[in-house]
Amino acid sequence: MKLEQIYTGCLAQGAYYIESEGEAVVIDPLREVNAYLDRASRDSARIKYVFETHFHADFVSGHLDLSKKSGAPIVYGPMANPTFDAYIAKDGEEFKVGKLTFRVLHTPGHTMESTCYLLLDENGAEQALFSGDTLFIGDVGRPDLAQKAANLTQDQLAGYLFDSLRNKVMTLPDDVTVYPAHGAGSACGKNMSKETFDSLGHQKAVNYALRADMTREEFIKEVTTGLMPPPAYFPLNVALNKHGYDSIDTVLERGTRALSPRAFEAAANETGALILDTRNAETFSKGFVPNSINIGIDGSFAPWVGALIPDIKQEILLVTDPGREQETVTRLARVGYDYCLGYLEGGMEAWKAAGMETDQIQRVSVSELAEIVAKEPETTVFDVRKGSEYLSEHYSKASSAPLDTVNESMLEIPRDKTVYIHCAGGYRSMIFASILRARGYDNLIDVREGFKGLKDSGQFELTDYVCPTTLL
Repeated sequence: MKLEQIYTGCLAQGAYYIESEGEAVVIDPLREVNAYLDRASRDSARIKYVFETHFHADFVSGHLDLSKKSGAPIVYGPMANPTFDAYIAKDGEEFKVGKLTFRVLHTPGHTMESTCYLLLDENGAEQALFSGDTLFIGDVGRPDLAQKAANLTQDQLAGYLFDSLRNKVMTLPDDVTVYPAHGAGSACGKNMSKETFDSLGHQKAVNYALRADMTREEFIKEVTTGLMPPPAYFPLNVALNKHGYDSIDTVLERGTRALSPRAFEAAANETGALILDTRNAETFSKGFVPNSINIGIDGSFAPWVGALIPDIKQEILLVTDPGREQETVTRLARVGYDYCLGYLEGGMEAWKAAGMETDQIQRVSVSELAEIVAKEPETTVFDVRKGSEYLSEHYSKASSAPLDTVNESMLEIPRDKTVYIHCAGGYRSMIFASILRARGYDNLIDVREGFKGLKDSGQFELTDYVCPTTLL
């Protein structure tokens, strides 16, 4: 048997490839599927099934393309109702893959179709649980995302999840390895571990939601405490996963068109496309196409795109580091942003060489900010981290303006004075600054090292630390 977890850091997502005796299964594949096809080819194996644990909200799965290219059927658990051809398995149904067996465990709660796949070896021994978003390492799936689709409240869904965990998952042997669909950084849970797999026995000992003495009422209260509104793109991704989408090949062909500076400018003017600059914050700040939005590719790129660009059909023009154009289009497609129209050929160097207008955003270091605050104690500082981060600990004179609610947060930013902004380390604050710059704010100065720098410097008075109730 070969079992490979294919983990994608920017989505905190785990897909799985399992092969035995020349047959393979892929569980929860990403949008770009050639890696799975290549893996099977190297093993001289055929992909027999594509298993989906549920209709994902935080990314667009590659189930349709993988099924088409491999010939393998798509398998969902009970209560799934996709509008494309798929096999809807029964609870307890088993699928043979070489010498292995996969048993379907219907585990509603995160969504009503949520399903785990239990792997049994050739002797019938239970080896691994591919738990989707039902059970994470350190957490369980949030029960508020499927309320509308299920016509249930989050408390009712949490009750289903309680039953699924107690009756289907916690009855399994302690030495079963749990392989979830997500890890720390995903918005599908509120308190996930950085570890990407663990034994079920250890999770029973340390996961707050698996306490043996926990009542249903306690479970419902604890799993629903600290939940924040989900990103706006989640239901849009569910719809794509449920009803279908363009092939990734079509998306890549459309999105990787090279545009000269003049053609790029013309396309922006003619289409009203969003100009998305994916270079790092420091490089971006020194010179960018006016009205560009900066979301750096080397960070939580896809989740922030999904959180901040409300329409997944938004047309996009890209400015990237040379050679990263296809990577960027692919990562946009992972969260359903399929309408990239092309990229600036030659990047910003070509734009400047063509004599085109540029813009800048000023940045200061933490030490420079300390000098400024020493001279002017009432200096205006805004913290653009999540509300939970701010409440946990912050610079005592900073106000909160979370990036994830930027449309509301910007209303707090005065236009008539210089404003210094920071996040944790400089990534999110530049996103925030670029969005406001495109809306006419010209008074924002970004703090490079963010809150970490403020704290490490010892030059700023901080509030007392309070352990957060959520990591969302």
